[in-house]
Amino acid sequence: MYIVMEIQTNANGTVGTLVTAYDNRDQAESKYHTILAAAAISTLPVHAAVILDEHGLILANGAYEHTEA
Repeated sequence: MYIVMEIQTNANGTVGTLVTAYDNRDQAESKYHTILAAAAISTLPVHAAVILDEHGLILANGAYEHTEA
């Protein structure tokens, strides 16, 4: 079991998460990279993704931080 979590932090500091479970690691990694592709061009201050296994072990994580110019 693989869990992919998308973490979105808004300018006011509120955090939203989207969590999806996958039986297959390739599917989980595809979703993870899809999230990060969107995060790269996101307007959110912080936009991140994590892959966890069913024991909570972090298998991959990444984030983009966007600051106002």
